[in-house]
Amino acid sequence: MKRILALSLFPTAAFAHPGGHFDQPFLDGILHPFSGADHLLAMFAVGLWATVSGGRAVWAMPLSFVLALLTGGVLGASGLALPLVEPMILASILLLGTATALALRPALPLSLLGVAAFGLAHGFAHGTEGPAQGIALYALGFVVASACLHGLGLGLGLALNSRAIRFLGSATAVAGLALAFA
Repeated sequence: MKRILALSLFPTAAFAHPGGHFDQPFLDGILHPFSGADHLLAMFAVGLWATVSGGRAVWAMPLSFVLALLTGGVLGASGLALPLVEPMILASILLLGTATALALRPALPLSLLGVAAFGLAHGFAHGTEGPAQGIALYALGFVVASACLHGLGLGLGLALNSRAIRFLGSATAVAGLALAFA
């Protein structure tokens, strides 16, 4: 966690959209979410918040994010313009971290809508950085990596007590705030 927080303080590490070489689309897709603190933090926070929310949210939130992520990736790869992508990505870190820190449990449909909106923005960013050839493998890669990051958040959420989970949510929100001023 210290490494993630440290990375979030450096502007060049903050946003995961540096471009890529794409000579191995699947591997590049897997690596993309790990290439910047913004995606790492948000996807991790989805798993944490799902744990705090409990019940069906444990599987529904990550699934909602991943499905919207894939949809956003298709839209981004198609060349469509989507306004406010970077602010939505930043908002995802702040709001998911805050929701976890405060142990917010709104109605599940509302939570899923918010998580899906954030997933769409993250996917769009991934899709715009994708290769012209091999986009399906690239998408599969970023979906697998994102699901793993959700799983990490879920795993820690299930292993830790509620106080520790809420602390991680707070740390995520603070890191998001640091990104906002980076």
